[in-house]
Amino acid sequence: MVGLGYVGLPLAVEYAKIGFEVIGIDLAERKVEAINRGESYIQDVPSAEVAELTRAGKLRATTDFAAVAGLDTINICVPTPLRKTKDPDMSFIVASCEAIAEHFHAGMLIILESTTYPGTTDELVRPILENGGLQVGQDFFLCFSPERVDPGNPQFHTKNIPKVVGGTTSACGELGQLFYSQALDRVVGVSSTQAAEMAKLLENTFRMINIGLVNELAVMCSRMGIDVWEVIDAAATKPFGFMPFYPGPGLGGHCIPIDPFYLSWKSKQAGIEARFIELAGYINGQMPHFVVDKIQWALNEQSKPLKGSHIHIMGVAYKRDIADVRESPALDIIHLLLRTGARITYEDPYVATLEHENLPFASQPGLAPEADCVVIVTNHERFNYPALVEQSQLIVDTRNACKGLHSAKIVRL
Repeated sequence: MVGLGYVGLPLAVEYAKIGFEVIGIDLAERKVEAINRGESYIQDVPSAEVAELTRAGKLRATTDFAAVAGLDTINICVPTPLRKTKDPDMSFIVASCEAIAEHFHAGMLIILESTTYPGTTDELVRPILENGGLQVGQDFFLCFSPERVDPGNPQFHTKNIPKVVGGTTSACGELGQLFYSQALDRVVGVSSTQAAEMAKLLENTFRMINIGLVNELAVMCSRMGIDVWEVIDAAATKPFGFMPFYPGPGLGGHCIPIDPFYLSWKSKQAGIEARFIELAGYINGQMPHFVVDKIQWALNEQSKPLKGSHIHIMGVAYKRDIADVRESPALDIIHLLLRTGARITYEDPYVATLEHENLPFASQPGLAPEADCVVIVTNHERFNYPALVEQSQLIVDTRNACKGLHSAKIVRL
């Protein structure tokens, strides 16, 4: 497994648990050292499992790509971020493939799992691996299988989430399906790597656009004095033709805020404008500003300026009950509030410290009663919302966390 993050480590553990000898390759020495000590740094992977597998010799980690020479299969699970210009940064994939190619040998199965634009596997990965003279489909086998990870989900995890896989050739696809069927409950084969790459982007673009729709609806309802949460709950009673999505302070995590822009970037190369994607991205990107406007309005109703006010943020993770702050809208909200001159504190049971804009923050539970305004950005289950409503002067609830609680001090999204 090349890349021992939220995708690579859980997958490595699943294969090690059924008897495969798994080597994780990662350039981050802290991750490699943790694995070899038998410690997990991923919330969904228990340290006890990692310790048991490392003791049994089924799992180990290294920073040295020379380990590739002794491997039969490689899963590439490295980051694929966006640049500031919204075009994909393929440097991690390219660097990994070039390092693999130095120790590459015939008979290997290579599977790219990093989310990317359609065509990456054949246009970018394949030429690097074929550069040494080996031919795909004959001397080695190449597939794409999109990662599907939902951190903190107690129901769906690596083993029981259906795995889509497509090969560069039919032989590649068959071998990829056989590989995943050893450890995972269900494998779904598609005809090509491009189809597998596009399937991943469809999944997350679908969510991003529908979230953008309800976020726009939330802004409309706010202007009209309508409770958007009541509207969605009422619409969700329709037993056909409707799927509820919910508004929020913005998009977070690695997938939904980023993946659709791979498709937007690729479509422009084909002379097609991805208008839905661009519009939804704009609407979702404006939600932190909408939250700050709500805060300012709520304070104004109490004759308080935003500048100099103490704003206490409840939850900085991008979703409930995890420690992941990647692309979290809380970071944008904090940034905007700091620019206005507000004094910021936060509490999050999963995020002890937060480095933002070169300013170190530490979680400070219990400050809600002292704050001029409490902003619920992430609705962790550990938060006691009835007590929060009782103790606080003013609450801006962006997640409907205080559902069922009625008080004049609650301002909903």
